[in-house]
Amino acid sequence: MFRGIVLVFLGACSFGVLSTFVKLAYKEGFTLGDVTGTQVLFGLIVLWTIVFLRKLFSSKSNSTSFREKLKLIIMGTSTGLVSIFYYKSVQTVPASIAILLLMQFTWMSLVIEAIMKRRLPTRTQLGTVALILLGTALAGRLFSADLPDFDLIGIGYGVLAAFCYSIFLMINGAVGNQLHPATKSALILTGACILILSVFPPMFLVNGALTSGLFKWGLILALFGTVIPPLFYAYGLPETGLGLGAILSAAELPVAVLMSSIILGEEVWTVQWLGVALILVAIVLSNINSLRKKRSKEVTLV
Repeated sequence: MFRGIVLVFLGACSFGVLSTFVKLAYKEGFTLGDVTGTQVLFGLIVLWTIVFLRKLFSSKSNSTSFREKLKLIIMGTSTGLVSIFYYKSVQTVPASIAILLLMQFTWMSLVIEAIMKRRLPTRTQLGTVALILLGTALAGRLFSADLPDFDLIGIGYGVLAAFCYSIFLMINGAVGNQLHPATKSALILTGACILILSVFPPMFLVNGALTSGLFKWGLILALFGTVIPPLFYAYGLPETGLGLGAILSAAELPVAVLMSSIILGEEVWTVQWLGVALILVAIVLSNINSLRKKRSKEVTLV
């Protein structure tokens, strides 16, 4: 259990630092296509290398049909859209606000689930949505007399990123679960890579951007965005369970806000930290019941 907690927590922290690194890459003059393209391409190389080495030195194999693999690749296009929309949002709004917009996937997932199952949300779920929206309003300083002048298009991209992420989460657990985590992650990233490099042709391979500093950012973003999180989650979540895993994953939010404050020098007001705290409380409350049920079952079995 302890190993699972550490892995999920570190995976969340890894996601949390991405927006800061993306901002730094933009400051050096690199484009959205450069950032997203190098992240998925370098990540793809690393993950398929891990898959190849595992097959080379391990006798175990998890066979699956071509159709199942194709589903994973197609599913990966949703993560490609998340990267494009999220990094586009980071381009025009503060990193601390972009992560808040992405976190809206928490309540969007509840709404999508309610629509798909044709079942009204519970009071706990409605309370969770209310807390998240209130926390977002506070963190975005919407109640401040000095209302911040955020780019509306950037906010729209952030909301789109959250929606695509909620779609990905809804379908991720239904496909390819019999595959090794590295293989599943590699197939999903293949879909993301195909989409992103189709939208943004990889000119960085020939225009000299890689030798001008992009290679460094590509490796960093691939490591923290496409290699560490999926692998750590894949190994950690089975030990923690979804309830505790979701609570630990919330570490992404304070890490992103803290990094944007310390590294980028973005001003983060006390009321914004209060908003962050409310969102974290909402995430904990939304998962605490399932966590209690799991523990009570474990006690009963003992």
